Amino acid sequence: MNHNEIDHNDPRFKIANREALIGVGLVIFNFIWWYGFAYGLGSTPPEEYTYVFGLPAWFFYSCVVGTIIMIVLVIIVVKGFLTEVSFEEEEETK
Repeated sequence: MNHNEIDHNDPRFKIANREALIGVGLVIFNFIWWYGFAYGLGSTPPEEYTYVFGLPAWFFYSCVVGTIIMIVLVIIVVKGFLTEVSFEEEEETK
């Protein structure tokens, strides 16, 4: 099937668009989390930093905790919200 023969009414497009929006939502959440902690807690002078496990708190919460939260969220999304879709073309039976 070439580009001109693509059926845009195929239900796989609706699924793909929904899942793409979920992915974009995860990226936006990750950026807001990272930015909020990195610039929120990291905007003070280094002499005033607090530390968690030897790391500056802004780094620990934005990068370490943020990574763990994103891993958990991606697992939840993949197991609970994404749908397996066949890429094989379905032949119409007449």
